Amino acid sequence: MFEKTLSFACVMGCCSCFGFIRTPNRQRQSSKPAINNNLYQEPLLDVDDDIEDEEGDHLYNDEVNNTSGDDAEEETRPKKSEEILNLRVENGMVCRQFPVKDTHKVVRMEDENGNKMINEYIREYKIGSGSYGKVALYRSSVDGKHYAIKAFHKSHLLKLRVAPSETAMTDVLREVLIMKMVEHPNIVNLIEVIDDPESDHFYMVLEYVEGKWVCEGTGPACGLGEETARTYLRDIVSGLTYLHAHNIVHGDIKPDNLLITRHGTVKIGDFSVSQAVEDNKDELRRSPGTPVFTAPECILGLTYGGKAADTWAVGVTLYCMILGEYPFLGDTLQDTYDKIVNNPLVLPNNLNPPLKNLIEGLLSKDPRLRMTLGDVAEDSWIIGDDGPIPEYLCWCKRKSLGIENHDESKTN
Repeated sequence: MFEKTLSFACVMGCCSCFGFIRTPNRQRQSSKPAINNNLYQEPLLDVDDDIEDEEGDHLYNDEVNNTSGDDAEEETRPKKSEEILNLRVENGMVCRQFPVKDTHKVVRMEDENGNKMINEYIREYKIGSGSYGKVALYRSSVDGKHYAIKAFHKSHLLKLRVAPSETAMTDVLREVLIMKMVEHPNIVNLIEVIDDPESDHFYMVLEYVEGKWVCEGTGPACGLGEETARTYLRDIVSGLTYLHAHNIVHGDIKPDNLLITRHGTVKIGDFSVSQAVEDNKDELRRSPGTPVFTAPECILGLTYGGKAADTWAVGVTLYCMILGEYPFLGDTLQDTYDKIVNNPLVLPNNLNPPLKNLIEGLLSKDPRLRMTLGDVAEDSWIIGDDGPIPEYLCWCKRKSLGIENHDESKTN
């Protein structure tokens, strides 16, 4: 039985920086804020490891030292994500019209052309690396469609300890639980989970989103134009608002985890550090996933509000989309934390005033003063000429309203 106990120790798992970001001139910051000692000292913009093929022996990381917990404090802690998710499953609180397919048999073979196959899926080529495993493009021999499949070694996940009482398998199982519960046009859809008890291999079959963000050649070097950034931000806000309404904190909003379809729609992906929270109780202890997108309160305190931290990451993402660089980046992890906490936000004088106000509101260092996603949805720059972001009528809301067969999921 895989370990399912979540701890509240923090993890700073870094992913590769995205293509259009350029690194600004950096100076060492002398001030030293009171850093949360639970944050691991890992690289800021670590490039993804080239994870070996399924048969390889590549280990993903070293174990971290165990620390003893306070039993009294443990009793007062809020429910852990897995407890919350399992309770939701038991109570039928799944916001999907059709459940994710569960397959408990892995058949590994080759097609007539010598291409590797996993069940019905024919491997084409590797397209990237996830947090704990590789991602490859597959084509279904049944429907002919392309899918992105994340492949894991269960034995490796169980060896990789990411917190005192938590292995990487815990993260993957939680990611699967969360993705089985949600469905939204701006969230990458989980299609199938392949987990054979007799096999060391574990697979997540996801919809394939082929597009990437591309520099437009307008505005600052490597930035996106305002119109494209507005379109992308509307999709991000729509998807993240849905997650927060269902008490899911993503924890790692950044361009690397925001995929673009061929039609220009943004889909939020990678739920490997996401957490489920109770109603109106989003206090978290485990740090968000990538240092340069981390909110000040995550650095200074042992606990923080997960939804407000997600919103800060949206602000950093918008800044990156417009200016093509990070708002706070130092030479080292400590330097970056110092700048996030202490440095004022600097924006160009010629920036569109409504856009400038929006970025400033999202990147308020005080989470109590920071704009909420609701504020962002009503912002004049976001509305632009397109009008308000359409309300998404999700499956569980449609059920509660007795309109399960209603075809329209968005209302104005």
